[in-house]
Amino acid sequence: MKKLTTAVLAAALLVSASACAAPTQLTTEQTCERIRIVGSDTSANAGKTGMIILGNRLRPILNGASDDLKPSVQAILDYTDESAKESPDEEKLAGMQEAYQKAGTTFSQLCQ
Repeated sequence: MKKLTTAVLAAALLVSASACAAPTQLTTEQTCERIRIVGSDTSANAGKTGMIILGNRLRPILNGASDDLKPSVQAILDYTDESAKESPDEEKLAGMQEAYQKAGTTFSQLCQ
Protein backbone atom coordinates (compact mmCIF):
# COMPACT_ATOMS: atom_id res chain seq x y z
CA MET A 1 0.00 0.00 0.00
CA LYS A 2 2.85 2.36 0.84
CA LYS A 3 4.47 1.75 -2.57
CA LEU A 4 1.17 2.37 -4.36
CA THR A 5 0.70 5.65 -2.50
CA THR A 6 4.24 6.71 -3.36
CA ALA A 7 3.73 5.79 -7.02
CA VAL A 8 0.46 7.74 -7.23
CA LEU A 9 2.03 10.74 -5.52
CA ALA A 10 5.01 10.65 -7.89
CA ALA A 11 2.70 10.46 -10.92
CA ALA A 12 0.68 13.41 -9.64
CA LEU A 13 3.85 15.44 -9.16
CA LEU A 14 4.99 14.66 -12.70
CA VAL A 15 1.66 15.72 -14.14
CA SER A 16 1.62 18.95 -12.16
CA ALA A 17 5.24 19.68 -13.08
CA SER A 18 4.48 19.26 -16.78
CA ALA A 19 1.59 21.70 -16.40
CA CYS A 20 4.06 24.26 -15.05
CA ALA A 21 6.42 23.90 -18.00
CA ALA A 22 7.82 26.94 -19.74
CA PRO A 23 5.10 29.07 -21.30
CA THR A 24 4.52 28.98 -25.01
CA GLN A 25 6.15 31.82 -26.91
CA LEU A 26 3.39 34.14 -28.09
CA THR A 27 3.42 35.86 -31.44
CA THR A 28 3.57 39.65 -31.51
CA GLU A 29 -0.12 39.71 -32.44
CA GLN A 30 -1.07 37.47 -29.50
CA THR A 31 1.06 39.55 -27.12
CA CYS A 32 -0.58 42.74 -28.40
CA GLU A 33 -4.03 41.26 -27.88
CA ARG A 34 -3.26 40.35 -24.27
CA ILE A 35 -1.74 43.75 -23.54
CA ARG A 36 -4.78 45.48 -25.06
CA ILE A 37 -7.09 43.48 -22.80
CA VAL A 38 -5.03 44.37 -19.71
CA GLY A 39 -4.74 48.03 -20.69
CA SER A 40 -8.43 48.43 -21.50
CA ASP A 41 -9.49 47.78 -17.91
CA THR A 42 -10.18 51.16 -16.32
CA SER A 43 -9.20 49.89 -12.86
CA ALA A 44 -5.60 49.72 -14.12
CA ASN A 45 -5.52 53.52 -14.45
CA ALA A 46 -6.32 54.63 -10.90
CA GLY A 47 -3.23 55.78 -8.99
CA LYS A 48 -1.07 53.40 -6.96
CA THR A 49 -3.78 50.77 -6.82
CA GLY A 50 -4.11 50.93 -10.59
CA MET A 51 -0.36 50.48 -10.99
CA ILE A 52 -0.46 47.41 -8.76
CA ILE A 53 -3.36 45.98 -10.76
CA LEU A 54 -1.63 46.72 -14.06
CA GLY A 55 1.62 45.13 -12.90
CA ASN A 56 -0.13 42.03 -11.62
CA ARG A 57 -1.99 41.60 -14.89
CA LEU A 58 1.10 42.16 -17.06
CA ARG A 59 3.39 39.86 -15.08
CA PRO A 60 1.98 36.59 -16.52
CA ILE A 61 2.28 37.98 -20.06
CA LEU A 62 6.00 38.73 -19.70
CA ASN A 63 7.27 35.13 -19.76
CA GLY A 64 5.49 34.25 -22.99
CA ALA A 65 5.67 37.66 -24.67
CA SER A 66 7.04 37.87 -28.19
CA ASP A 67 10.70 38.79 -28.51
CA ASP A 68 9.68 42.12 -30.06
CA LEU A 69 7.52 43.14 -27.11
CA LYS A 70 9.23 41.47 -24.14
CA PRO A 71 11.57 44.46 -23.44
CA SER A 72 8.59 46.81 -23.61
CA VAL A 73 6.52 44.71 -21.22
CA GLN A 74 9.51 44.55 -18.85
CA ALA A 75 9.96 48.34 -18.99
CA ILE A 76 6.29 48.88 -18.18
CA LEU A 77 6.48 46.39 -15.32
CA ASP A 78 9.58 48.06 -13.89
CA TYR A 79 7.85 51.43 -14.01
CA THR A 80 4.60 50.15 -12.48
CA ASP A 81 6.47 48.33 -9.71
CA GLU A 82 8.40 51.46 -8.75
CA SER A 83 5.30 53.68 -9.02
CA ALA A 84 3.29 51.36 -6.80
CA LYS A 85 5.76 51.52 -3.92
CA GLU A 86 4.70 53.28 -0.74
CA SER A 87 7.47 55.86 -1.30
CA PRO A 88 8.62 55.65 -4.93
CA ASP A 89 12.10 56.92 -5.71
CA GLU A 90 11.39 59.97 -7.88
CA GLU A 91 14.88 59.95 -9.42
CA LYS A 92 14.53 56.30 -10.34
CA LEU A 93 11.09 56.95 -11.83
CA ALA A 94 12.46 59.85 -13.86
CA GLY A 95 15.17 57.55 -15.21
CA MET A 96 12.58 54.92 -16.10
CA GLN A 97 10.30 57.44 -17.80
CA GLU A 98 12.16 57.27 -21.13
CA ALA A 99 12.03 53.45 -21.27
CA TYR A 100 8.35 53.56 -20.27
CA GLN A 101 7.55 56.03 -23.06
CA LYS A 102 9.62 54.03 -25.56
CA ALA A 103 7.66 50.92 -24.56
CA GLY A 104 4.42 52.76 -25.30
CA THR A 105 5.76 53.86 -28.69
CA THR A 106 6.87 50.31 -29.52
CA PHE A 107 3.47 49.00 -28.51
CA SER A 108 1.75 51.59 -30.70
CA GLN A 109 3.95 50.69 -33.69
CA LEU A 110 3.65 46.91 -33.41
CA CYS A 111 0.05 46.68 -32.19
CA GLN A 112 -1.92 48.82 -34.59
